[in-house]
Amino acid sequence: MAPDHHPHDHDHHHDEGEHHHPHHGSHVHAQHPAGLGHAHAPASYGFAFAVGIGLNVALVIVQVIVGYRAHSLALMADAGHNFADVLGLVLTWGALVLQRRRPTQRHTYGMRRSSVLAALVNAIVLLVGMGALTWEAIGRFHHASAVDGLAVIWVAAAGIVVNGISAALFLSGSTGDLNIRSAFLHLASDAVVSLGVVIAGAVILWTGWLWVDPIVTLAIVVVIVVGTWSLFRESLNLALDAAPAGMDMAGVRAYLLGLPGVTEVHDLHVWGMSTTETALTAHVVCPVAANHDDLLDRAASELQDRFAIGHVTIQIEVGDGGRPCRLEAEGSV
Repeated sequence: MAPDHHPHDHDHHHDEGEHHHPHHGSHVHAQHPAGLGHAHAPASYGFAFAVGIGLNVALVIVQVIVGYRAHSLALMADAGHNFADVLGLVLTWGALVLQRRRPTQRHTYGMRRSSVLAALVNAIVLLVGMGALTWEAIGRFHHASAVDGLAVIWVAAAGIVVNGISAALFLSGSTGDLNIRSAFLHLASDAVVSLGVVIAGAVILWTGWLWVDPIVTLAIVVVIVVGTWSLFRESLNLALDAAPAGMDMAGVRAYLLGLPGVTEVHDLHVWGMSTTETALTAHVVCPVAANHDDLLDRAASELQDRFAIGHVTIQIEVGDGGRPCRLEAEGSV
């Protein structure tokens, strides 16, 4: 990429934010969408989704029937949570399919952001559902109904097995993909919830204390809300183009400033393109003549290795005393 040493005006259009960036003066601009170090396509988990959805649909049907006949709010609550998980699994699976679509002229990044939206919707649906269960549980304190403790125990025990198996299928991807993590958390929390329902059924069967049913329901709500809140916060931040959780922005800036010949870094942005891929754009100033292609290739490769940033776009500016870049001001977009 040969530098241009003549005075000129440049208008750069960045797909990431569709910004119009005119730069003035005698600068050299090298914009290089690096292809190095892109993250691999996310695993499909097709078998895991098919098994998890099938098992949970069957479990929901059984829980609704038995919960209604046994007058167990805790069991109905568990069924509602499992149904939300079925919808969440379908949404998550669909997002992973969309995430694999190739970019188009209209969707220049493809449909990667669908995984972020799926995780956010999953968290919102779960939190809203827990609000409804809380309201119902409070009402049950005033209008307690007889509960068939033995039926509740058997059905809830089946829930532990079903959700435990389903959650195990997503365990391997739960740390590296927020979308898969949302599916894993839903299923794992269901297994814990089902354990709580078993305990409630046993206590009611042993003591006849009907108030245990709504108490366990409220405990279930607290466990789920606590486990879901971090998912909601992180997915909302990604939807708002925040840097992924744990990203060392100071370290990224220090790395770029440490590259040979680089004297300044500005207009630095890092955000999640999806729940597994991270992008970066930045302007770097290199007043000393250098092999810019080598610099850009090195930066793209090392940003992937050090910070897991796979999609890198760096614009090089060679200052010569002309007017500064209009995006030099800190925080400008």
